[in-house]
Amino acid sequence: MFAVLATARKLWTLSVMLFAALALAACGAVMPAANGGGPRIDTSRPVPVALLIPGGSQNAADNALAQSLENAARLAMAELDGVSIDLRVYNTAGQAGQASSQATKAISEGAKVILGPVYAQGAAAAGVAAASSGVNVLAFSNNPEVAGGNVFILGNTFQNTANRMVRYAASQNKGNILVLNGNSPAETLGRDAILQAIASTPGAQQAGSVGFELSQNGIIQAMPQISATARSSGANNIMMTSGTDGALPFLAGLLPENGVNPSAVQFMGLQRWDIPANALTLPGLQNGWFAIPDPTLSTQFTNRYQAAYGQPPHPIAGLAYDGIAAIGALVKAGKADALTGTALTQSQGFAGVNGVFRLLPDGTNERGLAIAQIQNQKVVVIDAAPKSFGGFGF
Repeated sequence: MFAVLATARKLWTLSVMLFAALALAACGAVMPAANGGGPRIDTSRPVPVALLIPGGSQNAADNALAQSLENAARLAMAELDGVSIDLRVYNTAGQAGQASSQATKAISEGAKVILGPVYAQGAAAAGVAAASSGVNVLAFSNNPEVAGGNVFILGNTFQNTANRMVRYAASQNKGNILVLNGNSPAETLGRDAILQAIASTPGAQQAGSVGFELSQNGIIQAMPQISATARSSGANNIMMTSGTDGALPFLAGLLPENGVNPSAVQFMGLQRWDIPANALTLPGLQNGWFAIPDPTLSTQFTNRYQAAYGQPPHPIAGLAYDGIAAIGALVKAGKADALTGTALTQSQGFAGVNGVFRLLPDGTNERGLAIAQIQNQKVVVIDAAPKSFGGFGF
């Protein structure tokens, strides 16, 4: 026990908060189908696109994010071939009320599609404001609860990651999965995404699901149940919803000390294990699997952005690039209905800076992800991200 407690003190981080974009409400809402319509465009003129960003905020981080999103959008515009976009920028200060009023203003000034805003409440508010005009909103949120109708989310979702991870595990005969989650709204949502992926994946089965209080003592108290469930179920895979900024380091460190041998049971994560970079040195995470965007494409985007603006992009800046790339690809076809919901949800999807992606009829998205493993404190891709959606995904 003293060894366990010593490990706990070393590995437990002070914060058990998940990244703000993942702090979502527990799921359960039924998302409406996407609106198949949208305003017609004049393909002979530059297409008016409204970019809603959290500029004008009293929060410096919001303002930095806003600038990075605008930069990425303009970089995408410069790289479009044969398409002209009239980008109009509207600051929301990160506030839902301002997102609503700015969406209304943008539409009155001729916007045919809205790109952004970032936060879920703002995305929902902008969607409501734009609904009567039939204008579609491509939000930077990853919250599936605001998706549907005329709102599409560009951020990678728990469900997309869970689907990719579970399918790969099943293909490697590691499909008897025990799910571990902290008792928080975000991690409960993550657990539900994993269980749904298991239920829909041939060769995968649920070995059990164990929740724990997000505290040092809560995890220690849950260890006997976790260990017993792993043994009795014959689990050959444990998938954890916690991130490196929360319970993951502590949890992964304690599992081997409580009879769960990582050489026999594969450890997997719903969140990225390579952020921050020093997480790669943690013993409990070695040989673990997690999903990442196509690293080659991500690096190329970072290099192009840094060459243009003298600094690296914000981690979600690529979503603004993807939005412009998708709009550009559709407009290039020269059709007046290029920005309708039907066009936006074309099955072949789009090429983004982090890989292929497509918008789904329920307003969520599917993104092509690679499977990575930590090997000798380095990230190694063990299953490449798909280059297209042929034979992949839904």
